[in-house]
Amino acid sequence: ADDVRAFCDALGIARPVVYGHSMGGIVAMLYGSRHPGHAGALVLQSTMARFDLARMVAGFRRFGGDEIAALAERDYGGDPVTDEEWARVFAAFGPRVPDASELARRIKNLELAGHGMDLLRGLDIVERLARIECPTLVCVGDRDPVTPVEASREIADARPRGITRMEVIEGAGHFPWKDVPDRYWNILDEFVMASREMDGHR
Repeated sequence: ADDVRAFCDALGIARPVVYGHSMGGIVAMLYGSRHPGHAGALVLQSTMARFDLARMVAGFRRFGGDEIAALAERDYGGDPVTDEEWARVFAAFGPRVPDASELARRIKNLELAGHGMDLLRGLDIVERLARIECPTLVCVGDRDPVTPVEASREIADARPRGITRMEVIEGAGHFPWKDVPDRYWNILDEFVMASREMDGHR
């Protein structure tokens, strides 16, 4: 989160619109709360401000059934599943999920993975969200099991009225740009343009 600020300052980027998806959304929220006034706007996409295993399991049960929910509960609860079992959980993330070639572009640090998940399980930054001063778009697909609508609503409810917008995208899962790209990019374009216009009048 602090590196986002340092990166922008090093390159002379003023009032950035910072986008965070999933775990990146957590980084964006921490950045916004630790450096209020630095961002021009935030987009919090398919993310959460509080880890709630029961809420996640309920989401996987809703969209994947009991067996997938049980696998998700094991994995996110700290009892790792096999690669084959995880593939079944990941397939329930939404109507369309990244394929093998897209996933291969990720940079992994397996030495930090376990520690990172331990930190995630203790996540609760809801009370920090009121410190974020910039316009914020909280966006989620209505078929997202891992960061369900309830998680985004919790974020939006903790934010100041008037500078927070929440969008629930029908027919989208955890990766809405893959599920409903036209609708999704229209929402982002509109928000970024509106936030830039608002920022110009400050």
